[in-house]
Amino acid sequence: MSPSDVSANPFGLPARPLLKAPTNSATKRLFVAATRMNDGKTTTCLGLYAALMGLYPRIGFIKPVGQRFVEVQGHHIDEDSYLLDTIYHVHVPIESMSPVTVDSTFTRRFLKKPEAMLPTLEDKICRAFDRVSWEKDFTLIEGTGHAGVGSVFDLSNASVAKLLGAKVVIVCPGGIGRPIDEIALNKALFDQAGVEIVGAILNKVEPDKIPLIAEYAGIGLARLGVPLLGVLPVQKMLSAPNLSQIAEEIGGRWLNVQPAGTKQRVYRVVVGAMTAKRIVDYLQPGTLIITPGDRDDIILAAISNSRLPGDTIAGLVLTNDIPPHGKLLELLAQTEIPVIAASDESYTIASKIHSMTVKTQPQDTDKFPVIKRLITEHVDMKALLKAL
Repeated sequence: MSPSDVSANPFGLPARPLLKAPTNSATKRLFVAATRMNDGKTTTCLGLYAALMGLYPRIGFIKPVGQRFVEVQGHHIDEDSYLLDTIYHVHVPIESMSPVTVDSTFTRRFLKKPEAMLPTLEDKICRAFDRVSWEKDFTLIEGTGHAGVGSVFDLSNASVAKLLGAKVVIVCPGGIGRPIDEIALNKALFDQAGVEIVGAILNKVEPDKIPLIAEYAGIGLARLGVPLLGVLPVQKMLSAPNLSQIAEEIGGRWLNVQPAGTKQRVYRVVVGAMTAKRIVDYLQPGTLIITPGDRDDIILAAISNSRLPGDTIAGLVLTNDIPPHGKLLELLAQTEIPVIAASDESYTIASKIHSMTVKTQPQDTDKFPVIKRLITEHVDMKALLKAL
């Protein structure tokens, strides 16, 4: 056995052979990939896990390679693994759900010693898979980005899916031409690795376009040998940030907030650069008003509107580090309007909010039933499981 085939042992005990494949070949498994980042892969995994729970009593989960992580019990844990475990209580060691996390120096360390690192990383992934799949009926595997992500350290999605002996379902934004082109590009890399794509799920499609896209994208994908398993309608709430996320993004501080106010979802952002008379048309639930703190007229209009049943706006962001008049602060405190103070000017704040990437978080409990319905109502689970 060559040195690259054994694990280092600091106690002088016999070294264990490095695994080059999981020992578990019995547990059913599915690898979920995407054509790009932020295509809805994590949302799809959350929904698939919920759907699988209705079919199998014991479900495992693993994200073999993670790029965004949080600190949990002294371990770097991919935030998606942490999210899914928080929601569904997977009942496996959290570190096994996220065996490899890529920090800022990971790639450079690998490129200096690829022959030394790769066998150890593959061994770690295989042993983690065996652990999360122990006595499980099904294991869901979440990839990272498109098929080639991780190629720089020889752990692309295609390579990891092959390592774990998993078939793949691929998630892509809806349309006809673009998803077919992108799925074809990703399929080429999976084909090269000898990994089968058992189907595609198109995401974020306007409801009135679903029949058209399902028909023609289905025809186009069939020509690639990829069945269309489902078309998911766009759900605005899944991409709508809450005020807590916005406050963090813009570096704001709370001036007036109730515990429930931080969870208010923002569906529309309006910069209050118009007259108070015109702003009235925008004072609706789900709307965030951004205005300098000295626009007393706009602040008063929001206060007055909040006294009407069901018409309270999602919140106010007061910009330029200009505090409102003390009397206005007293009036705001008597309302349910969440108020955030920020130092940037209004259009900078609006730009930051519009460019936010909104990820589902453990506290987003209002999203979970919606995500579950998306999969159970719009994905052909029977066809998916039959393909496995």
